[in-house]
Amino acid sequence: MESIPLFIAASMALIITPGPDIFYVLTRGIADGRGAGVMSAAGITSGILVHTLAASLGLAVLLKTSLYAFWTLKVFGGLYIIYLGFQMIRDKKALEFSPLGNSLNLKKCFAQGFLCNVLNPKVAVFFLAFLPQFARMDSPHHSLYLIGLGLIYYLLSIVFMVTLGFFSGWIGVRLSQSRFVAGKIRLGSGTVLVLLGLSLLVPQRH
Repeated sequence: MESIPLFIAASMALIITPGPDIFYVLTRGIADGRGAGVMSAAGITSGILVHTLAASLGLAVLLKTSLYAFWTLKVFGGLYIIYLGFQMIRDKKALEFSPLGNSLNLKKCFAQGFLCNVLNPKVAVFFLAFLPQFARMDSPHHSLYLIGLGLIYYLLSIVFMVTLGFFSGWIGVRLSQSRFVAGKIRLGSGTVLVLLGLSLLVPQRH
């Protein structure tokens, strides 16, 4: 139990460090509104639960030992984010806000955020390397302990990310009042997503 405070401190430092998940939530919130930012944050953080389960069961080892498996997920994840970016650039109505929101669109935001996280092999490898550092490897309940740590990381992440999505949407509503600014936001947001997707396709050692 003495490792829990250290785990929480390390987790918060990692969560608030700018990365693909943070930029994705900011992009969605600014481009599509507060609801989209919040639902994207919820989707992305839900993906953490999948990676936690995979790490606890040892499935993530495959991503670290198999170059083929690693690059398969890496390519799919990168291409998916690039696709979302181009869709945003092409959609001239991407910054038209509706106060009531659209349940279907919000569900899509959640699903897209979830897939962006789940299809990122770097997240799986991260959990495989990070969680065991705070777990007792000699414990007969090692997997359950890892799941517990993953849930703590999930709770910390969802509080931060949803807050981020909420305020990014607020900013987007204000900026979208100008068509010129809205167009720049749409183009800039889509470009950010494309660059994030491309970054996942850059060859690097794992």
